[in-house]
Amino acid sequence: MKNEKAVVVFSGGQDSTTCLFWALEQFSEVLAVTFDYGQRHAQEIDHAKRIAETLGVSLQVLDMGLINQLSANALTRDSIEVEEQKDGLPSTFVPGRNLLFLSFAAIYADAFGARHLVTGVSETDFSGYPDCRDTFIRSLNVTLNLSMDKQFVIHTPLMWLDKAGVWELSDELGAFDFVQTETLTCYHGIPAVGCGTCPSCVLRNEGLKTYLAQKAGAEA
Repeated sequence: MKNEKAVVVFSGGQDSTTCLFWALEQFSEVLAVTFDYGQRHAQEIDHAKRIAETLGVSLQVLDMGLINQLSANALTRDSIEVEEQKDGLPSTFVPGRNLLFLSFAAIYADAFGARHLVTGVSETDFSGYPDCRDTFIRSLNVTLNLSMDKQFVIHTPLMWLDKAGVWELSDELGAFDFVQTETLTCYHGIPAVGCGTCPSCVLRNEGLKTYLAQKAGAEA
């Protein structure tokens, strides 16, 4: 794959930044695409721009404000609390987000002659989001190819990794410190370690603690 182009769906968070480093190892040319969908932590767009510039990656920000008009959820409405649900999807689920993001990423990729798409979805730590499942990604891959008469390949390097595994992968890629200090994962828009209490921060920080413990045990 070293002589091919790839487009990374990029938010500036831990997962997509790890995927960006992964893609830079795998492909000769990497482009990134970020989506502005009226997210409450709009700082993620600034983080994405900063990271892309630091890594020398071309970044395109696409306006997807229509999502904000159609869907009321905790990521697009300050009035809705960020919380997990005992029954049903978390309040942070944005219906159709990955379907739209990957579809537009494919259109963007086609314009540049890229056939590889990279996204940081994971079925292991996916908070119950149906559009992070492997079955959805494989189905969408077929649909995109049929709809555009292309041979796209959607890569999901994190699909079977828990958050400790994502930290391990970033370490293997030589990006551990960068991911730890430069990314924005927090639902409340606080970079690096974040607020420490929202579901995204808890998942990230518990994964970090687990990985560091595993690494220390392996080195002992």
